Amino acid sequence: MNSSANQQRQKLQKELSNKIGSKERRKLLAQKKREHGSVLFGLGMFGMVGWAVAIPTLVFLAIGIWIDSTYPGRISWTLIFLFVGVVLGCINAWYWVSKESQQG
Repeated sequence: MNSSANQQRQKLQKELSNKIGSKERRKLLAQKKREHGSVLFGLGMFGMVGWAVAIPTLVFLAIGIWIDSTYPGRISWTLIFLFVGVVLGCINAWYWVSKESQQG
């Protein structure tokens, strides 16, 4: 009798575990769909792309200004490094957007 009760309890636990697992999978799938389609996700992606371009641009601009002030010459290192920063920032943003689009 005790063995029968244990088998019944294990069967109920397994059924409950399967129900909980399927509900959790549905919930995670719905949450993932909602995240990638929401306005907040789009704004977050827009902001991330902006910062991905702005940070390298500002860093390289500062380096160019420093080189121009330290070693003056005919070449404008500020403009060269500004261009390099924008190009690297765009490559960085392209990388992150392509990575996000592959995940979604």
